[in-house]
Order: sequence, then structure tokens, then C-alpha cells
Amino acid sequence: MRELRERVLREIGKVVVGQRAAVDALMAAVTVGGHVLLEGVPGTAKTLLASAFARALSLDFARIQFTPDMLPSDLTGTMTLRGADLVFRPGPVFTNVLLADEINRTPPKTQAALLEAMEEAHVSVDGVSRPLPDPFLVVATQNPIEYEGTYPLPEAQLDRFLMKVDVGYPSRDDEVAMLRLARDGLSPAALTDVQPVLSVDDLAALRAAANDVHVSDDVVAYTAEIVRATRTLPAVELGASPRAAVHLLAAGRAIAVLAGRGFVTPDDVSRAAPAVLRHRIILRPEAELERYRPDQAVAAAISSVPVPR
Repeated sequence: MRELRERVLREIGKVVVGQRAAVDALMAAVTVGGHVLLEGVPGTAKTLLASAFARALSLDFARIQFTPDMLPSDLTGTMTLRGADLVFRPGPVFTNVLLADEINRTPPKTQAALLEAMEEAHVSVDGVSRPLPDPFLVVATQNPIEYEGTYPLPEAQLDRFLMKVDVGYPSRDDEVAMLRLARDGLSPAALTDVQPVLSVDDLAALRAAANDVHVSDDVVAYTAEIVRATRTLPAVELGASPRAAVHLLAAGRAIAVLAGRGFVTPDDVSRAAPAVLRHRIILRPEAELERYRPDQAVAAAISSVPVPR
């Protein structure tokens, strides 16, 4: 399983330099059936990363640019008249990897159209439930700097993302390596060179391995205590939900499998915790005024729980 992960990293590395944490988050999400929120300033290859990831995994890819005038039907699809019959015209959500670009730029009504898709893997149009392809992965992006004309995601929707990854600027060496990549004008010429390196069978094997990986009672208790600790921190108004505990353990399973192990360690859980919990914590106003960050709250929660031996 470790070799599968390395092959994906090598292929994506043809067009995206660095951003290993984001690639690992996408691999973990597709392994356990979760979704990922990428937050970063424009120009940090979030869109390119999602497209290259879909190519490397032989998955269908669709991108939808969220705008203030978008309707839910623009996402899910509509009934249209063809001849004398009404037929369903599928929307972009009917794909394997859906890039929801700048998800916070569309009104809550359209954002909510993703809720059923993300949670139930189907959408209801004209009273008919229509299943989505398997696997189905939402990769949503948002800009953390510009808030004018945006609609912050409600907690109920944030809680449905397995991980939130902060996509920052590359290091100096990575930026130099990025500039050396072949290009066709402004476009990355190597995107067409990204080859499928995981088959449907490989992906099924990854998922089966994640389901079968051994989790000891101590690790289960450790996971629960970290999540519970976020609810008692003085700086936190609202801690992580019970769903967060389920997602944290699932992410630990994925990390273990992708590392080539058949068991989950406490380190797997603590490594996954920042990405799994940072978007599920609401800080008190006074903590925000002091520039306290959700990642600091997660670190405090982890440090407060004894590591099982």
C-alpha cells in the first residue's frame, strides 16, 4: 500500500511541487470515503492538484466554479424537455472527483445542495433519488483572505469534510523547482503526462485494507479523549462533534494503511488530528482577539491526553 501512495505522489509531482500534506489528505479521503476542504490564497495550485489527483487515480473529474448567482440545479442537474418527454440532465456532481472551486462564494441554498451528496452519496431531483458514482470525492477550495461577497460555510457543512488542509506558499526550493517545470505558455504542459497509476482494483484494495486494519481499545479511547478534550478548553466555545471522533479514527486508519501497516498507532491519530479537527472548533471571541488559532487548540487537546503505551 505504501508503494501505491508513492506512485501517486510521483505522478502528481510532475505538475505540483510540494503540497505533500494536501496529497496525503486526498489519499486518506478517497481511502475512507471522505471529502477535503483546501484553504489557501489564489495561485497555490489547489485546482491543479485536484485535477492531477483525479488523473493519477483514473477517476472522472469535474470542476464547478461557485458564484453568487448559482442555483442548486446548476450543481445537481435538472429535468429538461426532450421531444415530448421529460428527461434528467445530470449536473457536474455526477462524477468521481468534484472540484467545488471557491465554495464560499455561493449562497447557503446552493452550498446545502452538496450536503446530501456528501453525506448520502446521492441527490434528489424532482422527487427521485439518484445515486452518485463510486467513489465520490468533493474537493472544495476557499480563499482565507478575501471575505467580501462570500458566504462562510455553516458548521453543519464544515463538519462533513473529513479534513481541512491549509495550502500555503511553497518553500524556496519548491518554488524554484516549480518554475523549472515544462509549460505550454501559462499552462503546465506536463498535466497530460500524468498517468493513471491506481486502478479500480487498487482503490478497492485500499478501502478494504482500511476497513480491516486493527485498532486497539487503547487507540479508540485515545481518539475519543482527544475529541472530548477540545470541548473543555477555556479558549473554545464549541468543541469537536462525535462525528469528528468517527472521522479522526477513520483518518488514522487511512494513514496506517498508506504507511503499509495493518494496525493504527496513537501517532497516526495525533498526526491526523490537526487536519480533521481544525475546522470543527469554534473559538471564544476573546481568544480570537488574542489571535489564538484552532490549531493551537488542537495541539492543547492532544498534549492534555496521555499517550497509551
